[in-house]
Amino acid sequence: MAIDTGALPVIDLDGYINPKSPSDKERVIAEVRDACRKYGFFQIKGHGIPLKTQEGLIRGLGNLFHQPEEEKAKLSFLKNPGRRGYEASGVGGLRAGDALHDSKEAFYIGREDPVLEPPGFYGPNVWPNLPEEDCHSPIWEYYQGTSVLGRIIWGILLQGLGHSTDLLDVFAKRPIVQMKMIRYPPSSLTKPGQFGVGAHTDFGGVTVLLQEPAKAGLEVQDSETKEWLPVPSIEDVLIINCGDMIHKWSGGTYKSAKHRVINKADTERFSCATFWHGDASATNPMSPEDADKDTIGQLLFKRFKSQFSLPKETKDQPAGVPPHPNESGMPQLVKVQ
Repeated sequence: MAIDTGALPVIDLDGYINPKSPSDKERVIAEVRDACRKYGFFQIKGHGIPLKTQEGLIRGLGNLFHQPEEEKAKLSFLKNPGRRGYEASGVGGLRAGDALHDSKEAFYIGREDPVLEPPGFYGPNVWPNLPEEDCHSPIWEYYQGTSVLGRIIWGILLQGLGHSTDLLDVFAKRPIVQMKMIRYPPSSLTKPGQFGVGAHTDFGGVTVLLQEPAKAGLEVQDSETKEWLPVPSIEDVLIINCGDMIHKWSGGTYKSAKHRVINKADTERFSCATFWHGDASATNPMSPEDADKDTIGQLLFKRFKSQFSLPKETKDQPAGVPPHPNESGMPQLVKVQ
């Protein structure tokens, strides 16, 4: 049964993952459906990712972000045609309504594919020159865990809308699964009015978020009251939310809520978001007759247009067709000044 925390519900996924009766699964599906209809967000326990894996991730993030600035800059995602690597604080354009850039710094990874494939959704990751056990191993273990969890959440969402989990085989044969690791500076190092991350909705499918325990910062906007709801940071509890693509594909049944991050503590804070979308060439599997045939890849490019300046052939590329490569073999990402 869902536990009401006063804001976002906490749902125990163990009843779905390890059901003792058919009603256990049905109960979890109903709780998730209701949470997504009301908030677009919910918290989960019993998710199957060991606590030691989460703790290993946090240690790995500390080692990753505590490298010298010049070492992190060598791995800048702006130099990487697959948009993998390090993002320094202040990189990218301002969101509408924000007076200042986000204070966060971030690092991106995705599926580990050996060959870079245009337009860049599949390819190899970049990693810092650190001992395996200090960075790559714990981070990759967590990534793999959330990759499995993201698929489970998608299955629950589909069933909540009356669909079979077999639809995953239609749109997620080789899904885009991106992970964004984030460090927020202490509050004393941010400017008045500066957010860790300004108010936004997520672009695509399922987001799985880990907040460093006892260091809350996430706030979710109630779409009806416009009130900002603080989300506690509880050990071994993850946060799930639906992106804009799920809102659209579900016909508006599942919400994609605005959220933001404010680190109010005078210590650094880590978090990690895994974004589980689907195949780059997939369209809405719940409504094949939908006149809008934008692929997941096309929607990704549309989202990037609000943050980066991409070549015209990339911006205007028809759905499902790779853009013409530049000298690097990929569309060049250019920081908005």
